Amino acid sequence: MTTAAVIGLGSMGPGIAATLLRGGMIVRACDTDPQALENAPALIAAANTVLDALDTPDKSDGGEVMVTGDLARCVAGADLVIETIPEDLDLKLGLLERLDRLVSPRCVLASDSSGIPVGKLQAKVSHPGRVIGMHWSNPPHIIPMIEVIAGEKTDRSVVDWMVSTIKGLDLVPVVVKKDVPGFVENRVLYALLREAVDLVERGVIDAENLDTCVSWGIGYKLAVIGPMALLDMAGLDIYQAVGGYLNRELCNREDVGRFITDRTGAGNLGIKTGGGVYSYTPEGIEKLQSARAKTLVAVRKALEAG
Repeated sequence: MTTAAVIGLGSMGPGIAATLLRGGMIVRACDTDPQALENAPALIAAANTVLDALDTPDKSDGGEVMVTGDLARCVAGADLVIETIPEDLDLKLGLLERLDRLVSPRCVLASDSSGIPVGKLQAKVSHPGRVIGMHWSNPPHIIPMIEVIAGEKTDRSVVDWMVSTIKGLDLVPVVVKKDVPGFVENRVLYALLREAVDLVERGVIDAENLDTCVSWGIGYKLAVIGPMALLDMAGLDIYQAVGGYLNRELCNREDVGRFITDRTGAGNLGIKTGGGVYSYTPEGIEKLQSARAKTLVAVRKALEAG
């Protein structure tokens, strides 16, 4: 059995740990924050409830995720370590440097970074060939797609092993061929978000109607028909004609607009603070997250059935 360690128990770690355990791995998880350690068992249990709803086979043989604040204990004997700590290059480099001394040279060091190039993460590791990007999508216990990204020095055998491991979890590996910032999923997502924020900031549409437009328009289609297949469905001639004039009109700003920066400056960060684009109550957040999980489960089942 593969022994896996998950480092970081924020928004991603508990769901990743639950998914790995359900797939038959021995799983340990670690964080330096006492509150994260306290919250982790309940979050892992909640993720398991969603995995039950997805009818995910349970290969755990009754095992549980061991949660600890001791990094060395967490990674002892690990075959795979997944770091999912905050998106800060220096923090990640420091952790990977420590891990490099704590695990065997054969242990695969995977980063769940949302977009830091893997090549940068290999800088302080004595065996850079075993460092690889393993980018899960949030919520990780529901979204089956995982990006696999090799850095300049990543061994091909590590890429092959990661792809095989992800398939063994009944998940969907997508190999990214070039180690570019943001990889693929977030480059596409942030292009969409830049245009969406710009349209709302300029008063073209309000936030609620933009969400409705995207969810019931392109979002509905893209869940079934990918962007490149959509080009064929619409016709490349149509894309060329519309893109010929529309591309010049699209937002291309390199900074982040005041619609976002004014809110973050005021401490309004979204659900985590009770307000961002929208406002939330504690009771409302719980209901919203439950409803979204149920809907995502239903959509995934429908897509798998199709």
